Order: sequence, then structure tokens, then C-alpha cells
Amino acid sequence: MALSTLTDTMTRRVEGTVASVGGLFSDPVIRLGVTGLSRAGKTVFITGLVANLLDRARMPQLKANDRIESVFLQPQPDMTLPRFEYEQHLAAMTGDDPRWPASTRHISELRLSFRVRPTGLFSGLQGMQTVHLDIIDYPGEWLLDLALLERSYEEWSDATFARIAKRPQARDFLATARAEDGSLPLDEPRAQALAASFTDYLNTAREDGYSDCTPGRFLLPGDLAGSPVLTFAPMPRPSAAPRGSLWHEMARRYEAYKDKVVRPFFRNHFSRIDRQVVLVDALGAIHSGPQALEDLRRTMADILTAFRPGANSFLSQILMGKRVERILFAATKADHLHHTQHGSLTSIMEALLRDARDRAAFAGARTEAMSLASLRATVEETVSRHGESVEAVRGRLADGRQVAMYPGELPSDPARLLSPARDGAEKWLDADFALMGFAPSRVNLRPGEGPPHIRLDRAAQFLIGDRL
Repeated sequence: MALSTLTDTMTRRVEGTVASVGGLFSDPVIRLGVTGLSRAGKTVFITGLVANLLDRARMPQLKANDRIESVFLQPQPDMTLPRFEYEQHLAAMTGDDPRWPASTRHISELRLSFRVRPTGLFSGLQGMQTVHLDIIDYPGEWLLDLALLERSYEEWSDATFARIAKRPQARDFLATARAEDGSLPLDEPRAQALAASFTDYLNTAREDGYSDCTPGRFLLPGDLAGSPVLTFAPMPRPSAAPRGSLWHEMARRYEAYKDKVVRPFFRNHFSRIDRQVVLVDALGAIHSGPQALEDLRRTMADILTAFRPGANSFLSQILMGKRVERILFAATKADHLHHTQHGSLTSIMEALLRDARDRAAFAGARTEAMSLASLRATVEETVSRHGESVEAVRGRLADGRQVAMYPGELPSDPARLLSPARDGAEKWLDADFALMGFAPSRVNLRPGEGPPHIRLDRAAQFLIGDRL
């Protein structure tokens, strides 16, 4: 294990040196990672961002807008990665029968190139500059797997049992796992049944709003479905676990999962990221209740351990590999709220991610939290509720019906939500928070206009504005 870690570290240092020296003689490149947990809206975010960078009439907060001569798509540099299907996703979101695109199920990449007029004292002596933006889209569940690299199988098993002990979704799996005797010789059908029970729990927990659903490839197996690296589960350690026992084989497969699945992702993709967006469905967690919200808080704090944030200096790239310079934590689906509540959502987001942001800021990375909507699907209106006027939003459901929604009043003090969540409350005592699944609205775009959004221009300014 130590040799593998040392080899990975030396490889990243060599790659960082080559990239740093090569970067002095080529067009600058920004590598932007986009991730988030299930249903946070990664695909919609990338599609909306790219469309609004290509046609920038709705991007007033992007300060380099007046110096950008042109923006165009190019083939992505990594020939081994699928291309992000931008055109298909945009057609789904803005067509005659608009719909949400399919969610992220694998890693993909897209290159966007900017032709920018230089600034400064000698700008008149310089030609146009080309800046490349490489967007890397990957499932958030894969990001959570990076924390496994620091844990043994026994440590992971103990932590998993402690975390899910009181969850009703885990009842069947816990009964199955505790009935097994890990000291007995491996029986493959039993191992497969235990792994299947654990996978069922992970899928159910994700559907019910929980965020800490690892290992991530159990939810998105792809070509690994049925392989031994996805056929393990946490188990209590028996008093004896000889070679060939069920517990010993589970531990062996867990280590293989880290070596064959997690480490290659870190080495080949994640460790090369400059800027990062972490999308969060905070409204969905609030709607699911205090326990889901607390789980999200812990999960987002743990996510930051996967980053190596800090200033991306030439020397740091040579010595330690590249570091993430800026991290944006964005609460999506802001269009589900009237704009008068956006400030409360952002405050909740900042409080929710306090632990994560403090860790990043301490290490030198710039961080920001905001609320946004990558594709605005609603309009605002005032409706009557229990004889009182409330600020609501109206949108189109998947069946075509137009409905108004008042999701509830978010508290201006985030502690009113986070305190009961930390205390283990099972439900909100003084309020209910509702959500509807709005479909995209039909839009008529004028020349130069990207799709309507909320604060994508602010997100772009924070993430790449300084490099343009």
C-alpha cells in the first residue's frame, strides 16, 4: 500500500513538472471539474454554462465579456474520454417539447476555446490570446470514493455500520450482514447475496435523499457490474479471519476496488483539476428532513478531503502536483424559490458547508457559496394561501400542466435548520418544505442569447473570470 501511494505521488510530480514547463509555451488551459451528488443537476449546469458562454447576452457579471471576441467548441484533448453530449442535451432542454437531459453516469469532457483581446500597457503590441476551458464532468459518487483511500476495510466497515445503524432503509442489509459468520470459508453465492443486499440499501438511501452512498460504482457500475471489485460489503470483524474466509475475501476485494477503480480515477483525472464546482441539491435535502440535511453537511465536509486545495504556483506543481485553486459550492434549483428567498438559501448553503469551506480556505484555495439555477424553469407570482398573500413560483409539470408552488418559508437564520439536524431530529417541528418536479419551460431565444438562468454569470466570473 505504501509503495503504491509513493508511486502515485512520484507520477503526479513528474506529470506536474511536464505540464508546468509545457504550459509556458502553449495556450493557457483551465481544467474545470464539475461534480455533485445525485439529482444536483450537473448535466444541466454544464449545458447551460456552455450555451451562455457561447451566446453571452445573459452574462453581465462576466467581467471579461467586452474583451471576448469569440467562443467556440473544439475536440477535447483527451482522446480516451467520451465527449460531453452538449448539443443533444441543449436540444432536450430547449426544444419544442423541452425535457431534462439524462443524468451523468460516466466521466466526459468538453473543450471550449476563447479568443480574448489582451489588456495592459503593451496590449497594442500583442495579438489575440486563446484560452481553453476543459470541462470534466464526473459523478459525485466517484468523488466520495476518494475518502476510502485513507481507510482499511475494517475501518470502513465500522464507520458504515455506525452511520447507518438507525436508518430504516438499512434494516434488511444490517440483519443479513450480522447473520453472517465472516470466519467461515468463502461461499460465492453468499458473498454475492450480501453485496446485492448492500447495493439495494445504497440505491434506496440515495432515492430517499441521503448523500453518503459509497462505494460510488455500486450505484453506477457500468462495465464493472458483476465483477469481484463490486462484490463486497461491510461486515463485522470476526474473532478469527483466516485466509480464504468470507471476511478476508471481502477485505481483499475492497482493497482491489481502491487499487483498480479509485486510484486510477484520481491519478488520471481528478488530480489534474484547477477549478471545481460542487453542485448541491440543498432544497431536496431540506425537503427530505433533518437527517438527510445533516447527512449532506457531513458528506460535503468529507468531500473536501478529496481536494488538495491551495495556490497553483509553478513550484507547487513541481513538488506536489496541481492543486485546486477555486471551489464553488452551488445550491441548485434556486428557481424553485421566489427571489426574496434566495438570500436565505445561500445563507443555509454557507452554514451547511462551513466545515468544508474552512478547510479549503485554510489551505489557500478561494471558495464561494451561492444559489443558482442553470436553466430557469419558473416565473414568479403572488398567490393566496390560507387567506394570506405569499410569494410563489409557477412552472410546467412533466404532463404539461401549469402549477404554482409555495415551497415554504426558509428561515433567515440557518441554525433553525442545522441545529435540529445535528441533534438528530426526525422531522421539522415548525414547518414543512415542499418541492415539485418542474419540467423546462418553452423558451424563445433571440440571437446572442443563451437559455435563461439565475447567477450562472456570477458562477462563471468566480471560476474562470480571472483567467480571461
